[in-house]
Amino acid sequence: MCHNLGMKMKLFFKTMSIKKANIITMIIIFLFSLLFVGLLVSDMYHDYEKSLISSHLIQNPNISDTKILEHKQQILKSVLIKTILAIVTLSFILFAVALGFFKIFNAFLQRDIEKFLTFFKDAAHNDKVIDEKTLFFDDFKQMVWHINEMLDTIREQKETLKELNVSLEDKVRAKAGDLKRINETLLIEKAQKDEILQAQKEFLRYTVHETNTPLSVILTSIELFVMKNQKDRQLSKIEAAAKNIFNIYDDLSYLVKKDQVEYPKMAIDLDLFLVSRLDFFAEVAELSKVKFLYHTELKGRYIYFNETKLQRIIDNTITNAIKYTLADESVYVSLKEDGTLIELSMGSRSKTIQNTDKIFDAYYRENQSREGFGIGLQLVNSICKEESVLISLESQDERTTFTYKFKMMGE
Repeated sequence: MCHNLGMKMKLFFKTMSIKKANIITMIIIFLFSLLFVGLLVSDMYHDYEKSLISSHLIQNPNISDTKILEHKQQILKSVLIKTILAIVTLSFILFAVALGFFKIFNAFLQRDIEKFLTFFKDAAHNDKVIDEKTLFFDDFKQMVWHINEMLDTIREQKETLKELNVSLEDKVRAKAGDLKRINETLLIEKAQKDEILQAQKEFLRYTVHETNTPLSVILTSIELFVMKNQKDRQLSKIEAAAKNIFNIYDDLSYLVKKDQVEYPKMAIDLDLFLVSRLDFFAEVAELSKVKFLYHTELKGRYIYFNETKLQRIIDNTITNAIKYTLADESVYVSLKEDGTLIELSMGSRSKTIQNTDKIFDAYYRENQSREGFGIGLQLVNSICKEESVLISLESQDERTTFTYKFKMMGE
C-alpha cells in the first residue's frame, strides 16, 4: 500500500503543472496562516490569564471569593475572544490581500506562459512571431526577442532551402530530360549496332563457310602437284600462305560455332598430336628461317580433351612462335611429366614481351607491324580457362616461353 502511495505521489509530481503548483502553494500558505494564528491565540490566552491572576492576587491578597474570580475570568475571556477575532480577521484580510496579489501576478505569469505554449504549438505550421508588447514580465520579453531572432534566421534558411530545392528540381527535370534523350539515342544506336553486329556475324559465318572449300582445294592441289612435280620455292610460299590462312580460318570457324556447337572430348595422345601439328607448319617455319627442335621422353601419354580446342591451342602457339622468333633461330618444343600433369612448353629467342599481362587480351599486339588480328592468344587463353589448363608465360632477353599443363588422363 505504501509502495502504491509512493508511486502515485511520484506520478503526481512528475506531471506537475503551473496550475497544480499554484493550488499547492495556496494550500500551504493557508495552512501555515492557520497554524500561525492558532499559536498566537494560544500564547496570548495564557499570557492574559497569568496577567489577570497576578493582578488580582496583588490587589486583594486576602480575598478568596471564587465568584468574583470567575466573573473577572469571564470578562477576561470576552475581551480575549474579541482580541482573537480581531487578530483572526486581520490575518484573513492580510492572507486575502497577499493571495490577491499572488493571483494577479500568477495570472500575468500564466498568460505569458500560455502565449509561449500556443506559440510553440503552432510553430511547426506557421512562421508567426510573438509580440513582446503583449507580455508582462521583462524576462519573457528578452526570451521573445531571442526567439523571434531565431525564427527570422530559420525563415531565411527555409526560403533559401526552398529556392535551392526549386533550382534542384528544375535541374533534375532538365537532367532527366537529357538522360531520356540520351537513352533514346543509345537505344537507337544499340539497335543499329546490334543490326550491324548480326550482319557481321552472318557475313563472317558465310565467309568462313565459303572459305573452307577453296582452301581445301588449294592445299589438295599443292599436294597433288608435288606428287607429280618437284616443289619449288614459289610453291612452298603458296603452301605456307595457305596454311596460315587455314589457321586463321580455323580460329574464325571456332569463334563462330563455339556457342552453338558442342565439342565432345576424347582420348588424345598428346605426343602424336603435337608432332602432326609441327609437321603441318614445318613448311611455314622453313620459309621464315625458323626450325623446330622437339624433345620428349613421354610416349603413350593421353589427355581427355576436345581435338578442335587442343588444335586451336597448339596451332596458335606454333604460328605465334614462327611469327615472332628471330631469323635463323630455333623454336624449342618439349613434353614432360609434372606429377599428374603433362607440361607442354614452346620457347624461342625473340623480342622481349613487355606487357605479359596484356598479351592474352583480344586484339592486342605488341608489334603492330606484324600481320594478324591479335585474337589467337586471347582464344587460347579462353579455352585454357574453360578446360582448366594451367598457362604461363616467361619473357626474357634470351628466350620467351609459353607453358601449358594438361591433366593426364586417368589421374
